[in-house]
Formats: sequence, structure tokens, C-alpha cells
Amino acid sequence: MPMDHLKVALVTGAARGIGLATARRFLADDWRVVLLDIDGPELSRAMAALDAPSATMMITCDVAVPAEVSAAVDATVARFGRIDALVNNAGTAVFKPLLETTHAEWRRVMEVNLDGPFLMTQAVAPVMADGAGGAVVNITSISGLRASTLRVAYGTSKAALAHLTKQQAAELAGLGIRVNAVAPGPVETAMAKAVHSAEIRADYHDAIPLARYGLEEELAESIFFLCSERASYVTGQVLAVDGGFDAVGIGLPTLRGQRRNR
Repeated sequence: MPMDHLKVALVTGAARGIGLATARRFLADDWRVVLLDIDGPELSRAMAALDAPSATMMITCDVAVPAEVSAAVDATVARFGRIDALVNNAGTAVFKPLLETTHAEWRRVMEVNLDGPFLMTQAVAPVMADGAGGAVVNITSISGLRASTLRVAYGTSKAALAHLTKQQAAELAGLGIRVNAVAPGPVETAMAKAVHSAEIRADYHDAIPLARYGLEEELAESIFFLCSERASYVTGQVLAVDGGFDAVGIGLPTLRGQRRNR
């Protein structure tokens, strides 16, 4: 495929984890990819690992700052001339009880997790509309679908992002832009490995029908699908990629034990 016809994806929070895995998935299908992250040194390491200088570009950016968002989109268009997919993956979390979460912590989570996708989509949509349209995928969370302890800011921001996804889908469809969301369950990321104790991991395994954490690559496949032409009639949806976690209630360990004892 000639270089000037290659599609372009902009992925935020791309220095590690799901964002980096998603960038790799786009590259595997011959897309050009702009990797955006607030962590410049980590982003540089990711770029070095990808080792695809002609097909990639890195931009250090805080998605909660409008001027930085505008500059990032302008730089993307200056380099590649188009944007076909936007993955709003950048996020932050504060895991504290409600009564101990400060207003400053609440605001920062909302700024990154909700304002960021609003600003990024608002900046990218005119570029997509000037081309052949495009697709946006917002990364929400199972925490936006199910309440839990210590997630008052994070879970609320992700629930709001799920609704923002539907608002964006309704308003941008006329411009040829589809907007969907992926809601990851527990995923084998560096953060999860660092903060999830053995007891927490066992609790998740008990509550998930597939009885395991997801892989970053499995999330990337779902994100890529929603950005691709194979999802051309899908918009306004929140896809839980969670091993069945959101689909079930209590009782899984007991049922598994009964099956083993038959």
C-alpha cells in the first residue's frame, strides 16, 4: 500500500500497557501510529522498542490541557496528513475511600479521564470529517459499570465517559465518525501486577467466569476491531472485555465446586 494511503491512528496513554499494545496492533496492520503520553522518558523507551521510525511519531502531551491537545493534533496532521482512528486510552486513578479523596484528586481524575477524551475528540473530529470519516474508541472500565470500594473518582469518571461515548456517537455520526468504548476488566498490566495482592487476584478469579485476568493484547484486538471497517455499523456501544465479569453476580466459586464434585 502506498505510504500516503496508509491509515493513521492516534493513541493516547501509549507509553505502556493497553495503549502500547494497541499501537503495536495498528502497526501490525500497516497503520501509521502517533503515540501520545504525558511521560516523555517512558514514551521514548516505547518508541525505541517499536523501532518503526517511518511509521510512528511520539508526542508528549497532557490530554487535560487544551493547548497541548491542539498542538498534538496539529503535529499529527503536519506529519501524516490525516487521522483515521483515535484511541482515548490515557487515564489516571486515585484509589482512596470516598471520605479521604481530596477535591484536588477528584478534579485531576476527572480532568484526565473525562476532559481528556472530550478535548481529544473535539480536536480530532474536524480532521476526520475532512477526510473519509473515522472511528473513536474511548477506554472506560468495568469500574464504570460496577461500583466498588476505593474508586469514587475513578469509577465515576469512567461511568461518565461511557455516556460521553454515546453523546459523541449521536452527534458525530453525521460526519462519518463512529464512537465506541471498550471497558476492560482486570488486565495483566504492570500497574495491576504492582497493586493487586494475591488475595485481590484470587477474588477476581472467583468473580470472573473465565477465571483469569485479560491480556493487553486481547484488549488491543477489541480496540482495533472497533476502529476497523469490520465494525462499520457499530457505534455508541460500550464493549466490556472482562472475561464475563460484568455479566454475573455471586455464586461462581460454589458452582465450580459443585461441578468438580460431580
